[in-house]
Amino acid sequence: MPLTSTSSDTSKLEHARIDVHEPGPEPGKLGPFKFAIDFQFNPRELTMAKTAKWEKKNQNNSGAAGPVTYLGPDAQKLTVEMYLDASKAQDEFVVKSVERLFETCLPTARSKTGGKPSAPWVRFMWGTLSGFVGYVTSVSARYTLFSPDGRPLRAVCTVALEEFANPKRKQNPTSGGIAPRRSHVVREGDSLPLLAYREYGNAELWREVAEANGIDDPLRLRPGTVLLLPSATEMARAATRGRTLREVLRAH
Repeated sequence: MPLTSTSSDTSKLEHARIDVHEPGPEPGKLGPFKFAIDFQFNPRELTMAKTAKWEKKNQNNSGAAGPVTYLGPDAQKLTVEMYLDASKAQDEFVVKSVERLFETCLPTARSKTGGKPSAPWVRFMWGTLSGFVGYVTSVSARYTLFSPDGRPLRAVCTVALEEFANPKRKQNPTSGGIAPRRSHVVREGDSLPLLAYREYGNAELWREVAEANGIDDPLRLRPGTVLLLPSATEMARAATRGRTLREVLRAH
């Protein structure tokens, strides 16, 4: 899915990050949270790419162009550069950061134990921007500054991500298809009103988020907890049918 955003207070600097998870049960559904790769400096630009598949059929000897058939969209791709600098500290920050990025291309220990080796599943996040669920296809690091003993002190890393192809589903909103919903991994500083404001533009909807996740004490959010963020359609359906939000979510 494309990057989405909601309005928020721009006075606070939000750093971009890549959330890294264990592989989930199916494409688009993240597994347990592993760690976050925080950008030391926010990226100067992002490159998003989306292509479509077309099949061209050769025409006979008439010389006219043959008909084309649309076969569907390809997976969305995102490419971003990460700038790393340890010139002041003169420590191993750059080396360790690059190693952490390379780790996103290696199978997780948990997946190997389960008999289905897989690299982590990831999502690029930047403040109120939420990217697609996907995987890292490539990481390259270009070192640009070294200490006298040869330790890398600066690097420019290029990270390429690709989304998982969504399973085919009904598109008519009245046909009973699955309503779009997202998940969020709780981080330090998160609160239900803040998440509700970012997701729906209305902080007062924190009660609906709490209800959907069975949260009794909204003041105790543990970092690493995965929260389900219902769609606005599901919230409206619960209100109009006189049912609890959890009942609506279980039904779909």
